[in-house]
Amino acid sequence: QVQLVETGGGTVQAGGSLRLSCTASARTLTNYGMGWFRQAPGKEREFVAAISWSGDTPWYADSVQGRFTITKDNMKNTVHLQMNTLKQEDTAVYYCSKTQRQFALAREVDAYDTWGQGTQVTVSS
Repeated sequence: QVQLVETGGGTVQAGGSLRLSCTASARTLTNYGMGWFRQAPGKEREFVAAISWSGDTPWYADSVQGRFTITKDNMKNTVHLQMNTLKQEDTAVYYCSKTQRQFALAREVDAYDTWGQGTQVTVSS
């Protein structure tokens, strides 16, 4: 059973950068896709970015395309989200997760399981 832990959240001014990390407690992510999602108060969980186990063809939400970059380090069971040119609307709790099925990659929340505790990202003006 895999456990995910997100780190790297904090407060940053608009236009700044932040790097989030998600580390698995065990080497059990082989062939699974990984995704980053975010949830603001009163809103549904929203897709941010996803990457296959191999790292091929990462996907991004239109709202973060060109600003965020998702990467993986399979040797450390870690996925990162580099967030640049942050905007106030990026403020949310950010979660990482794995796809329910191997060899899968998706934008839908229900395609993922094993969510982490989340890390708060606050972008101030």
